[in-house]
Amino acid sequence: MKISIIIPIYNEEENLRKLVPSIFKKSKGDLEIIVVDAGSTDKSVLISKTLGAKVIESPKKSRAAQMNLGAKFATGGIFYFVHADTSLHDDFETDIIQAVSKGINAGCYRYQFDSKKILLKMNAWFTRFNGILAGGGDQTLFIEREIFESLGGFDEYFTIMEDFEFVGRIKKKYNFQVLPKRIIVSARKYDTNSWLRVQIANLTVFTLFFFRKSPDSLKSIYTKLLKYR
Repeated sequence: MKISIIIPIYNEEENLRKLVPSIFKKSKGDLEIIVVDAGSTDKSVLISKTLGAKVIESPKKSRAAQMNLGAKFATGGIFYFVHADTSLHDDFETDIIQAVSKGINAGCYRYQFDSKKILLKMNAWFTRFNGILAGGGDQTLFIEREIFESLGGFDEYFTIMEDFEFVGRIKKKYNFQVLPKRIIVSARKYDTNSWLRVQIANLTVFTLFFFRKSPDSLKSIYTKLLKYR
């Protein structure tokens, strides 16, 4: 079964230089890489095309909108949504196809950070659980095409927390599992901010999300609390 890897981006040229070739190298079958760009001002688009990815230009700078747009152009029977600053497991293709063949409609991976800091190792340890916080974008997300389409894809109302909202809908009707292997996730958010600052930002946004505050207000709070690079 063909896997369509969909990567929403904005100014990710350095990560794409590593990610795209590594995906093709790890693949043993039929897959496509779709990079959905939201107006990058660096060389992200040129690099993606040069490395063999299909590039779609999104009029909206929003992960939900970008991922939905990528899905419209995808030709695979399985969609795999990936952030640009991750490193996929060597067996991702086999893992996902086997999971789907066993009746797992959607799922994600555990992860570990590209850092040896103890606090980040503690954070990563909790990603093994299929609880209320499972399925964040850093864990990547695979889903059968038919299931994705039946649910209407990501809700573009959510300009933040779109992944948790979508996984919540998946779990209500379908079999969602966390695979017992780990991908590598960048610690750049923690390197730019303190561990405590990121925890406060995450807790604040999660709490307000569950109290159904508007996504735009959540995004505004989150971007004020954290610095990005």
